[in-house]
Amino acid sequence: MQKPPEPLDFALKETWPNIGAGVGVVTRDKLSCTYDLVEQMQYLYVHVVKAKDVHGKDVIGSVDPYVEVKLGNYKGLTKHFEKKSNPHWNQVFAFSKDRIQASVLEVVVKDKNVVVHDLVGRVLFDMNDIPKRVPPDSPLAPQWYRMEDWRGERVKGELMLAVWMGTQADEAFPDSWHSDAAMVGPEAVANIRSKVYLSPKLWYVRVNVIEAQDLIPSDKNRYPEVFVKVVLGNQSLRTRISQSKTINPLWNEDLMFVVAEPFEEHLLLTAEDRVGPNKDEILGRCLIPLQNVQRRLDHKLVNTRWFNLEKHVVVEGEKKKEIKFSSRIHLRICLDSGYHVLDESTHYSSDLRPTAKQLWKPSIGVLEVGIISSQGLMPMKTRDDRGTTDAYCVAKYGQKWIRTRTIVDSLAPRWNEQYTWEVFDPCTVITIGVFDNGHLQKGDKSGGSKDSRIGKVRIRLSTLETDRVYTHSYPLLVLHNSGVKKMGEVQLAVRFTSLSLINMLCIYSQPLLPKMHYIHPLSAIQQDSLRHQAMQIVSMRLSRAEPPLRKEVVEYMLDVDSHMWNMRRSKANFFRIMKILSGLIAIGRWFDQICNWKNPLTSILIHILFIILVLYPELILPTIFLYLFFIGIWNYRWRPRHPPHMDTRLSHADAAHLDELDEEFDTFPTSRSSNTVKMRYDRLRSIGGRIQSVVSDLATQGERIHNLLSWRDPRATTLFVTFCFIAALVLYVTPFQVVFLLIGFYVLRHPRFRQKLPSVPYNFFRRLPARVDSML
Repeated sequence: MQKPPEPLDFALKETWPNIGAGVGVVTRDKLSCTYDLVEQMQYLYVHVVKAKDVHGKDVIGSVDPYVEVKLGNYKGLTKHFEKKSNPHWNQVFAFSKDRIQASVLEVVVKDKNVVVHDLVGRVLFDMNDIPKRVPPDSPLAPQWYRMEDWRGERVKGELMLAVWMGTQADEAFPDSWHSDAAMVGPEAVANIRSKVYLSPKLWYVRVNVIEAQDLIPSDKNRYPEVFVKVVLGNQSLRTRISQSKTINPLWNEDLMFVVAEPFEEHLLLTAEDRVGPNKDEILGRCLIPLQNVQRRLDHKLVNTRWFNLEKHVVVEGEKKKEIKFSSRIHLRICLDSGYHVLDESTHYSSDLRPTAKQLWKPSIGVLEVGIISSQGLMPMKTRDDRGTTDAYCVAKYGQKWIRTRTIVDSLAPRWNEQYTWEVFDPCTVITIGVFDNGHLQKGDKSGGSKDSRIGKVRIRLSTLETDRVYTHSYPLLVLHNSGVKKMGEVQLAVRFTSLSLINMLCIYSQPLLPKMHYIHPLSAIQQDSLRHQAMQIVSMRLSRAEPPLRKEVVEYMLDVDSHMWNMRRSKANFFRIMKILSGLIAIGRWFDQICNWKNPLTSILIHILFIILVLYPELILPTIFLYLFFIGIWNYRWRPRHPPHMDTRLSHADAAHLDELDEEFDTFPTSRSSNTVKMRYDRLRSIGGRIQSVVSDLATQGERIHNLLSWRDPRATTLFVTFCFIAALVLYVTPFQVVFLLIGFYVLRHPRFRQKLPSVPYNFFRRLPARVDSML
C-alpha cells in the first residue's frame, strides 16, 4: 500500500529566485562567482572614519562630537567622545536601497550637550552622484570633506568619509549598522550581526587506572574497599571497588572523558575507601595537568606512569598542611586523537573526521548554501500590542557554524547571505535552523530570555546531484505539546560541487568513522555519555563567543534530547520497520499465489524458470544481479528530484495523541502528577508485555532448533537423527539437482494435491520442547 501524499502545506516547494547561478542547471564555472546563490540586495554604505579640527560653539571651544548619518526617515548615530577635537569613529552604516526615499544623504557632526545638541558641521551627498562598487574591487578609499553649516557656508573642520553603493557581498556588510535595525539599541547591536563560529577542538581523554600501592587507611583492622574517582571539569567517573581488598589494590579499568582545547581543567584523581554506607574516606589525591598528557594517533599503548598521592587532613573545618607520603597510583593516561568525538548523532552527523589533523584526508568537494529568505513566519513575541518576529538563521556543518544577521520586526525576512564549507565526506548532513532573537531590548543583560526555535531543516549531501543548484522553500515544522505546527518556510539555494568524482566514489568503500572506532570500539553507553558531555562543552564554549551562540540554539541544532524515549518516535520507528518488511511480505504473498496457482500462466513460467536454474546453477547469481540491474535502471526514471525534508507522516507527528505529546515534552525526571505517571506506566507495561511475548516466541523457536540434537526429548531426537542418516545416504547416491527439482515441484504443487492441515515437518517442529516451561 502506497503512503498517502503529504499535506501540501507541509510539503517541499520548488522556487525560482533571481540568483546569478540560475535554477536547476549545471554550472560549469564552479568557483568563479562567490555570491551567486542569493538575490542581490543593494545598499548605500557610509563609512565614517574620523574628523579633525572640530570646535564647539561654547566659550572655550570644547566639543563632545558624534556623527549623525541621516537619509530620509532613517538616522544612524556614532558613539560620542568627550572633549575631543580629533575624534576617530571608524563606523560603517548601511541603508537598504529598497527603502530609500530621499534624494540627499546628510552626514552631520554634532556636539552632545545636556539640552540641545549643537551643529558643528555637515556634508551633503546627492544620491545620483554616489559611485557604485562591485567586489572584488578594492575598498573605496575615504576622503576628507570640508564641512558647512545650515546656511551652506564653510566651517572649520574636516570629516573623512567613504560613500558608495554596494551589495551584501561587500566586506563591510557584516559589521555595519543596518537601517533595517534602526530600532535596536546600541547595547544590543552586537546580538544582530552575522558571524561565523568554530566548534572547539574536542579530544577523548582515556584514563587507565591500573593499581595503587602503599595506601594508608585510617582503620588498620579492616580490609579496605578502595575505588578511584576521576573528575574532569563537570565530568566525574569512578572505578569499581577493587576485588583485592589490600593496601595495594588492582583495577585495570578504562575511564573516558571529553575535553576541549585550550585545556582549562586539570584531571583530579582521588583514591577513596568505602568505610560505610554512603561514607567514603579519601586516602589520597593527585592533580594532573592535561598539557603534560601524551597524545596518540593509533591503538599503540602509551607508557604508564606512577603518580604520588597527596593526603589532605581536615580538622574542624581548617585545612592543615599537605602531607606527602609514600602512597602512589599507577596510571596510563593519553589523549586519543584517532577518534572522532561525537557531538551529533551518527545518523545525521556533519563531520566524521578524527581529532588529529594529520589523519584527515583531502576534501572531496565544496558545499555552498544561500540563505535567501523566509515567508509566513508565525509571530513569536508581542511588541507595541502586535505580534512580531526578529528572525535569524543558524547553519551547522562540520566544525563551522554560521549565524545570519537578525532581521528585526519582520514576518518575511530576507537575508540573502551565502556561505561555503569544505566537504570531506558526502554521507554527511547540514542542519539549518531558524530562531527568534530574544535579546534585542536589553542586550546580554536579559539573562532570563531565550531565543525561541522556529524550525530546522536537514539536508543530506549524498542525496544531492553534484554541480546542480537546488532552490526550494522548506517548511519549518515544530512539534508542540498540542501537535505539529508549521511556523513558516525558509527558502534556500544549495549547491554541492565535487572536486574529484573518483575520490568521492572511493569514500563509499571506506569506514564511516575513523579506524579507532573499530579497533577499540566504545560501548553504546559510553558513546551516549560522551556525546552528552561533548554537546555540553560545545554549547558552553559557543555561548561565550561575541555575539554568543546561545545554549538553547546549540542544543536544538545538535538534537540534545534525541536519545530520550517517547511513544511517538517509537511508533514512527515501528512503522519504518514495517515498511521495510512490507517488501518481504509482498514477496511471500506473491510466492503463495504461485504455489496456489492463482495465475496458472505465471505459475507455469516460474516452473520453467526453476527447471532452467536447477539444470544450469551457474546462471543463478548472474540472473539475480541482472534482475537487480534492470530494477535500478527502471527506477531511475522516478528518482527523487528534490532534497529530503522533515516528513510529518514519517515522524508520526500528525497522528500523535495529545497525551503522547505531553509525555514527550515532560521533564526528566517527570513533573507530572502521580495519576498521570501511573497511567503512562500501565500503558508502557502493556506495550512491554506484547514485546515480551514476541521475544519469548523467538526464544522458543531458537530453543527448539537447539533441542533437535540435545536429547531433551529422546524420541524426537531419535527421529531427527534417523532422518538425517537416511537423508545422507539418499543424497550420496542421488544427484543434487534431482533432489532440488523434487523439493521444488513439491513446494509448487497444484492446490488439488494439497491439504489444509499443517505439514509433517511443521508438526514435528512444533512438538519439540523449549525451556519456557521451566520459567517461573
